[in-house]
Amino acid sequence: MAGKLFTRRRDGRIEVRLNDAGRGVIREVFAHVLAAERDPDHEWHLSLNSPINPSSDDDDPLASLARQNEIATNAELSIMTLKEQYLNDAEAWAWLSTLQVALRSTAVVNGLLSDEKLESCAPELLDDIRTMQQFLFELAACF
Repeated sequence: MAGKLFTRRRDGRIEVRLNDAGRGVIREVFAHVLAAERDPDHEWHLSLNSPINPSSDDDDPLASLARQNEIATNAELSIMTLKEQYLNDAEAWAWLSTLQVALRSTAVVNGLLSDEKLESCAPELLDDIRTMQQFLFELAACF
């Protein structure tokens, strides 16, 4: 296994050890989330704006607005800090949240809501999912 992609430094910052290709992948993921938030015709748009708990906030426009603002803010901060070598906790949290949104949206849009469906998906899609998972797990380990 290659070295860690993210590591917590003694000064509290998180070092981003992604090469150009890794940053390119993550740039695409972040841009996809931001585009989905802004474009109602984007394939991920509905999965971003669906209620987390339909029984409590389906008809609550304030809860929906708060989630939409958080998604957009995290995606925007993630894109703004994409070239940084070190992230503070807020920036790293934005990366983590944006990656989680991307992974969830990918699963929902592709109907990958069970292990069986995941195992039978196209190899390219499975690679994308595993890459996002690796970024997520390694970044989460820094918290």
